[in-house]
Amino acid sequence: MSAAAADTEPYDVLVLGAGPGGYSAAFRAADLGMRVALVERYPTLGGVCLNVGCIPSKALLHVAAVMQEATHFAQIGVRFGPPQIELAKLREHKTKVVGRLTSGLAAMAKARKVDVLRGHAKFLDANHVGLASEPSAQQRRVGFRQAIIAAGSQAIRLPFVPEDPRIVDSTGALELASIPKRMLVIGGGIIGLEMATVYAALGSRVDVVEMTDGLMPGTDRDLVKVWQKRNESRFEKVMVRTRTVGVQPQAQGLRVSFEGEQAPAGPLDYDIVLVSVGRRPNGKQIGAENAGVAVDERGFIATDRQMRTNVAHIFAIGDIACPPMLAHKAVHEGHVAAEAAAGQKASFDAHVIPSVAYTDPEIAWVGLTEDDAKNQGTAITKGLFPWAASGRAIANGRDEGFTKLLFDASTHRIVGAGIVGTSAGDLISEVALAIEMGADAVDIGKTIHPHPTLSESIGMAAEAAEGVCTDLPPTRKRA
Repeated sequence: MSAAAADTEPYDVLVLGAGPGGYSAAFRAADLGMRVALVERYPTLGGVCLNVGCIPSKALLHVAAVMQEATHFAQIGVRFGPPQIELAKLREHKTKVVGRLTSGLAAMAKARKVDVLRGHAKFLDANHVGLASEPSAQQRRVGFRQAIIAAGSQAIRLPFVPEDPRIVDSTGALELASIPKRMLVIGGGIIGLEMATVYAALGSRVDVVEMTDGLMPGTDRDLVKVWQKRNESRFEKVMVRTRTVGVQPQAQGLRVSFEGEQAPAGPLDYDIVLVSVGRRPNGKQIGAENAGVAVDERGFIATDRQMRTNVAHIFAIGDIACPPMLAHKAVHEGHVAAEAAAGQKASFDAHVIPSVAYTDPEIAWVGLTEDDAKNQGTAITKGLFPWAASGRAIANGRDEGFTKLLFDASTHRIVGAGIVGTSAGDLISEVALAIEMGADAVDIGKTIHPHPTLSESIGMAAEAAEGVCTDLPPTRKRA
């Protein structure tokens, strides 16, 4: 970088990164009366999540879900013609969804008098960043009294995978440049399976390869099994305990070699390869060491419960602070950091953070999993309500799922849950609230849920844990 230009008047708070955590922190700080600058390298606010991540992917997942639903309707007497995909219009739809949200954020920044500074920023010292339109361009020196680092993360690259426009990460996959005939997804985590769902619905023949024992590592296997059964015919191959060991560009495609338990006999050819093996925090990309901020070898920045780093007037939130790398976690951390910067006694003390895979069916979980309980030696009781007994799920033609609640065996308070089925991500919030409020099975079971809804499966799972659910066969003999 070239030498920095003269200082500006220091901002009360400078927020580095305008993703969900960053803009939430900036807006909250402004609401508390501070003069705020929000630094972002993208042309619009929203960061990776809004521009090239969770929002555009959900727009496409909705399209995929409707297409799948249309095929189901043929089985019940309502027949639609085969879908005619106009890729340009589909891309335009995705862009409009993103544009509506980014324009709204720009309006809110303006209303709060938050200065939006475009460019790449690196710390010069503990009270200044250098801002440039490109990493090698002339810097503008910007001063601050306090800073909130919300610089996010980036997709991990595999060292043996060559540079080729047909090898993409999730950002490249969301561009929808074409609909490939054959696609390989390297990595069976949530992001990879969401994109696999989209491309399979659009007509691609999709293979998935995952080096661990199963898809969606960290999720209870009973939840994943429902997803796998539903998707057996959607994907060509799902290869677990298998590694990708080579990708060779060819004139007509990409030749991929595998090793492992379910590896094919020889290399396979694909039109596109999506590499989705996780994300790496950007802690080492922002010159944090110049400000004295400690960054570990993985790129994470440690914080206390107020989101302060080892430098008291510099905070860190979101992906760069600690796992899980989730937008909704970053938003709450951003609020805490802004309030702490304003002198309030704020702290991040969430008991649980829900997770959702927006696949078809959706999988959502929160708190302790059954695997966690087993590994920790924690005694639990379980209440499970199969959606095959749910009137709404049957009416929807989507009764493959279930709702599972886990309770502490001694206190009977809820400690975890897993839901698999349509709208699981919307349903899990009630359970997160129940855990935060210290509810037990009776509290949840005796809360009246509307009928017929999918949400009543939560109340019925609690009743099942108590042995009093009248929508399931009896579990106790009569006296």
